[in-house]
Amino acid sequence: SYLCTLPLALLSREILMAHSEALPSLAGDPVAVEALLRAVFGVVVDEAIQKGTSASQKVCEWKEPEELKQLLDLELRCQGESQEQILERCRTVIRYSVKTGHPRFFNQLFSGLDPHALAGRIITESLNTSQYTYEIAPVFVLMEEEVLRKLRALVGWSSGDGIFCPGGSISNMYAVNLARYQRYPDCKQRGLRTLPPLALFTSKECHYSIQKGAAFLGLGTDSVRVVKADERGKMVPEDLERQIGMAEAEGAVPFLVSATSGTTVLGAFDPLEAIADVCQRHGLWLHVDAAWGGSVLLSQTHRHLLDGIQRADSVAWNPHKLLAAGLQCSALLLQDTSNLLKRCHGSQASYLFQQDKFYDVALDTGDKVVQCGRRVDCLKLWLMWKAQGDQGLERRIDQAFALARYLVEEIKKREGLELVMEPEFVNVCFWFVPPSLRGKQDSPDYHERLSKVAPVLKERMVKEGSMMIGYQPHGTRGNFFRVVVANPALTCADMDFLLNELERLGQDL
Repeated sequence: SYLCTLPLALLSREILMAHSEALPSLAGDPVAVEALLRAVFGVVVDEAIQKGTSASQKVCEWKEPEELKQLLDLELRCQGESQEQILERCRTVIRYSVKTGHPRFFNQLFSGLDPHALAGRIITESLNTSQYTYEIAPVFVLMEEEVLRKLRALVGWSSGDGIFCPGGSISNMYAVNLARYQRYPDCKQRGLRTLPPLALFTSKECHYSIQKGAAFLGLGTDSVRVVKADERGKMVPEDLERQIGMAEAEGAVPFLVSATSGTTVLGAFDPLEAIADVCQRHGLWLHVDAAWGGSVLLSQTHRHLLDGIQRADSVAWNPHKLLAAGLQCSALLLQDTSNLLKRCHGSQASYLFQQDKFYDVALDTGDKVVQCGRRVDCLKLWLMWKAQGDQGLERRIDQAFALARYLVEEIKKREGLELVMEPEFVNVCFWFVPPSLRGKQDSPDYHERLSKVAPVLKERMVKEGSMMIGYQPHGTRGNFFRVVVANPALTCADMDFLLNELERLGQDL
């Protein structure tokens, strides 16, 4: 009631004084700011980096959701907390988070912790700029273009375009949108009513973002024609040809084929040359989802797996996966040199993309994308590449292949381990057959019982914190483990531990 009687100027002063007294703010105290950040960085180095990448520590400290909520004390309150409390918050967050840089974390298609990439991520967050105009991100506009040029050169293109996207799923969606716009540019203004029924083609092993993208872009999931894959998970070009004919007979207009280089589960590489031949015959946009397998292009030994990728119109590639550049680092690369990205997505916002600036406005790349604010994703990759060079990154890829081969050969030597198939990439898929099921493959309930093993072992390993491995069913196959050999710090000893730990955890099953 006292505040309500004050004039506006006095009221504002009273509010400011009250806030300055009540809040434990560091504003205007550079010494306190430095002390806090040095303390936080110390916690990060000790807990997240040193312990988080040590094989002697747990991968995770599992807690049930309700207990974890209590431990974290998630409620946001009126009063701020002391710096000591904030530091303890930092320790608690790290303690109960999964350590994806740990050498026993095999769960996802990303793992490991590259120190140079991490340095780039820290600088990126500290500078806190947006990658849309040269005036506020001059270093990163130039850097992004150079990194994209390097990636395009590895694909086999001497020119082209590209952007960094917030994940491979968005890269794939951009490719679908660009292919549609190229064929039907009126749809940008007039929308879906200008379009005939469209059809795009991908294999049954594709990433789920293709279906999601079709729904998101208004094409509908029915527009996605699923092409057969062979027993190794590769798209069958003959069935692609057949599916295109069927779509045309039904009155749909084919416009895009999405091939995959490095499928999520089996790590399969589609036959790009044969698929490109089909696309060329029918005048279709060829997109290659190489989010997982694109980094193989750095290896002279293994890049043949992507033969034909230079014939693609667009490529998605995630260096945050096999190169361990850190989340997120996802590039969409285009062979196009007609400024298709900007024509498709540009809206010429006059408050941001003024055409009478004092520098070359072609450097303002923000109108190429659907986003306005866009984080800097190029620095971590650029800094890591500067440190490693082409040769260092090639060794990283070759080592992953070599360790995957070591793991396969060790699996073959051990009783109770059965490969799903011989891998051609670093996805090693196998069943752990527990003692009670060995030699009982002919039992009518064998496959049903075997399918229950992986979930039990996954629960045990997570609750012990010893390691993390993903599992899944696949087609008619019951649950099996998928070990992703991607962490640059892995050794043969880690492969041995993985198999020994599975045997320990499953000895009573």
